[in-house]
Amino acid sequence: MNSENRGFFANLKNDLPSSIVVFLVALPLCLGIALASEAPLFSGVIAGIVGGVVVTLISGSRMGVSGPAAGLITIVIGAISSLGGFEIFLFAVVIAGVFQLILGFLKAGVIAYYFPSAVIKGMLSGIGLTIILKQLPHAFGYDKDPEGDFAFFQKDGHNTFSELGYMLEAVTPGALIIATVSLVVLILWERPFMKKMVISKVVQGPLVAVVLGVVLNKVFQGIPALAISKEHLVNIPVAANFEGFLDLFTLPDFSQWNNPEVYIVAATIALVASLETLLCVEATDKLDPEKEITPTNRELLAQGSGNIISGLIGGLPITQVIVRSSANIQSGGKSKASAFFHGLLLLACAMFIPNILNMIPYSSLAAVLLLVGYKLAKPSIFKDIYKSGMSQFTPFLITIIGIIFIDLLWGIGLGLIIAIMQILWNNFKRPYHFNPDDYEKGKPVRIWLSQEVTFINKASIMRTLHGLKEGTHVIIDASKTKNIHPDIIEIIEDFMQNAKNHNITLELEGLRIEKSEDPVKQFGHVVLDKK
Repeated sequence: MNSENRGFFANLKNDLPSSIVVFLVALPLCLGIALASEAPLFSGVIAGIVGGVVVTLISGSRMGVSGPAAGLITIVIGAISSLGGFEIFLFAVVIAGVFQLILGFLKAGVIAYYFPSAVIKGMLSGIGLTIILKQLPHAFGYDKDPEGDFAFFQKDGHNTFSELGYMLEAVTPGALIIATVSLVVLILWERPFMKKMVISKVVQGPLVAVVLGVVLNKVFQGIPALAISKEHLVNIPVAANFEGFLDLFTLPDFSQWNNPEVYIVAATIALVASLETLLCVEATDKLDPEKEITPTNRELLAQGSGNIISGLIGGLPITQVIVRSSANIQSGGKSKASAFFHGLLLLACAMFIPNILNMIPYSSLAAVLLLVGYKLAKPSIFKDIYKSGMSQFTPFLITIIGIIFIDLLWGIGLGLIIAIMQILWNNFKRPYHFNPDDYEKGKPVRIWLSQEVTFINKASIMRTLHGLKEGTHVIIDASKTKNIHPDIIEIIEDFMQNAKNHNITLELEGLRIEKSEDPVKQFGHVVLDKK
């Protein structure tokens, strides 16, 4: 039964603790993506709030969590610059939401079902490895690259791997200690003996790790060698009062309604955000222990509504995000209430306790994300897919490499290309059954055509037919063929005329010759015999 039918608050004992974990994962990502996008910091928080509250209520996804996405950073940077201001960009976000509503009504969500399982699994593992590589510097207290920047080439001029070298030259001892303690707590919280204790069922490990991080940060302020400076702590904008809080929101510039570039940017955001959402929906459904299927067209409507509202109040574009969604699943969430409450937590903390949030070390949050990344890219996953054969492992591996060295959409695209190439290659090799080693002199050569023979098979069929020796008796057997492409028919017709010149006897089974009015076609037109 769908979780909506069980009641929104039916699983609060699981959903509330899970919402806290998702909140802790989402907070630095919201801020980091805004910083990396060269947008106001609070715009990332707004997008997280809207993704948690608005999108969740409309969406049919049980475990999906939405918010600002790393995959849109480059588009956002370019759009703000080309449009000439953040307010104009916000108007483009609103229009992008309208475009997504149109896609939803046109039932474009079906695209999600055309991505191979190996590519989706590669996406999950690729994101997991990227999280680990990107969070290690933060764990060591090296925070030059903002949280949420998942691109290989970074804004600081480094790349994902060179950053690991630089971090060793600029270790912050206090941050490294906090990350280590936090990681130990998280690992212990996963042990069977801890799961038997009542406290582990009431309080999630990530919350304990972050609280310990805050406490240690305060203690280290009195120890100069371990003191952590503000640049290594969460930095959410702080308003002096409620009016100041409202000033953090920004309205779009509607006067640009006649600017064609706004609509080009909006269409780009809508297409990329929709594709990323649909990919994350597919991946989240695979991670979901109950294997419920998310209605993808409804998801596009939810995302479109979210982007309209986010743009109207000063937020970044929204997509469903696999990092938050997987954290939701890993921490035991049972329904979409956990995503909803994470949005409320973002709103409440931004309004009432921003100063407390600004005491959280990035290294403590990095430990939480490191565990999320490990669970997405466990060694056992690689083993299982390798055992399933190279046809699965190759697109899986290419997807991972693409995600790590370029970005999410490029990785998915490369994996999909490899998967398609494998299908094309298999079709190229197997349009028919004919083994030259089985040929016995004096007996006919029988070529069995497969059920589906397409234009992709042209080269291999032509090579086989034109490789037959003079005096051969060949039978082309299409008795099991259901569909045959006109290009293949043309090849057979051409071969019929050529065979006589080479003393080759041709026999057709499952194919028949219809009289042709074309005088060039001496033997008539070949068609499938459906009798």
